[in-house]
Amino acid sequence: MPQILTYLFIALYSVTILSIILVIITDNRNPLKTLPWVIVLLFAPVVGLVFYFFFGQNLSKQRIISRRTRKRISMRLVEAQDPSRPEIPEHWQPLARLLKSTIHAVPLYGSRITPYTDGASKMEALLDEIARARHHIHLQYYILCNDRTGNRLCDALRAKAREGVQVRILYDDVGSSSVKKSFFASLRRDGIEVRAFLHVRFPRFTSKINYRNHRKIAVIDGRVGFIGGMNIADRYVYGTDWGIWRDTHFRIEGNGVAGLQASFLSDWSATTKQRITGAEYYPPTRHFTRDVLQIVPSGPFGKWRTLLQADSYAVARACRRIWIQTPYYLPSEVLNSALQTAALAGIDVRLMLPARSDSRVVDLASHSYLDDMMKAGVKILFYTPGFLHSKLLIVDDDLTVIGSANMDFRSFEHNFEVNAFLYDAEFTARMAAIFDHDASNSHPLTPAEWFNRPRPRRWAESLMRLFSPLL
Repeated sequence: MPQILTYLFIALYSVTILSIILVIITDNRNPLKTLPWVIVLLFAPVVGLVFYFFFGQNLSKQRIISRRTRKRISMRLVEAQDPSRPEIPEHWQPLARLLKSTIHAVPLYGSRITPYTDGASKMEALLDEIARARHHIHLQYYILCNDRTGNRLCDALRAKAREGVQVRILYDDVGSSSVKKSFFASLRRDGIEVRAFLHVRFPRFTSKINYRNHRKIAVIDGRVGFIGGMNIADRYVYGTDWGIWRDTHFRIEGNGVAGLQASFLSDWSATTKQRITGAEYYPPTRHFTRDVLQIVPSGPFGKWRTLLQADSYAVARACRRIWIQTPYYLPSEVLNSALQTAALAGIDVRLMLPARSDSRVVDLASHSYLDDMMKAGVKILFYTPGFLHSKLLIVDDDLTVIGSANMDFRSFEHNFEVNAFLYDAEFTARMAAIFDHDASNSHPLTPAEWFNRPRPRRWAESLMRLFSPLL
């Protein structure tokens, strides 16, 4: 009898492994992703099965919010026809159509945008706006810590909740996993609605542990919004013990806030099943400038990888320059090739990375891509005063991309992100000046020093690159 049970277990286990391999193959994924999963499942089935359960399942055909619900939430983004409104530059109109057709990113114009390059000034601006709130406060962060910065923010939110202001918070369950649940429970007791996005429960949602909400959004009364790379934690304000935390965040006033509101309320609906569509969440706003922007949320569910497609398209259309700031550089082959092609064509391509990041493993994997970049003529800059966490893409003189997404596999394929695409020469010039200032605090990498680095270091980089899709 035990022998029969053993044979039965082996048979069932073998069928399970072969079934998973069949599912992977019929998903028609990129062969470079399919083949490693098949090899691991065949030659290390126990380890492969565990890794596949947590990290390998293709959820692109699933939805956490229906098309109908998303359409109802975003219907207020339709701009009224105005003959005086500015137009998106003709050469970027196909990009704007791409963003509208894939993610319903409606062009919005007339927003006033203020950049912040340090956490202290951003936090003061956010707290000032919270103090002015009269109707609602919506916050969404990947990390919300129970530290000085987090408690200062939450005390301000408690005060507004006591005044009768609606306060809603979304945090990522994995990003904020180090925070005790009692911290969030105390906020709920004080009248604040707090929810975890994609709450990880074993075993029901364990397959989604690899899909995280990396967005950083704040919306106050539908009139002011914030977007960028800064979470709520002390390190974003006070830096680390080895240097400053250089990040970029933005205050948006005007029509662009409606795009942030629609993104937040879509995620709120997906998490709580509450549909909030009232006109009071989309109040009339002034037109402050002549810029045009599109708020572009993206995620792992659905057919299209909008941010990857849009960035790749913008890079391919560049005529003069491509300047990038990112804490991690783990690109897709398409984007990596497009940047190298642009540099070979004589376009000014600059990639600014931190000289030291918060992850040794990611550092090694990122650096494995730099050999070919330098050979193609890409200028590599290592930011030295501390950790560069800024996310910025400047293309030519009239396109700037800002937001939460890094230039890596995780942001493009696994995370829920939100970026803003801005078509405006004046704003682009302002961000280029900030890039230039950061460049003055950076070390320009030379081929001589890079290609003479120790051989064991190169081996480590190549090894970590194999795991880059999971980092």
